[in-house]
Amino acid sequence: MKTKIALTALALIALPAVSFAMCSDRQHQAQSCAAGSQWNADTQSCEKVVNS
Repeated sequence: MKTKIALTALALIALPAVSFAMCSDRQHQAQSCAAGSQWNADTQSCEKVVNS
């Protein structure tokens, strides 16, 4: 019985840390820009699309 309680407590303590580690990567965030512009990863901003 004590083993089950200890394992359950360990799982409940570790779960938030694991989920935070999986979601902390900034590259997975979606960026949306206004119509006629696109996201530039180098400058980290929206830029107008130029059609030649």
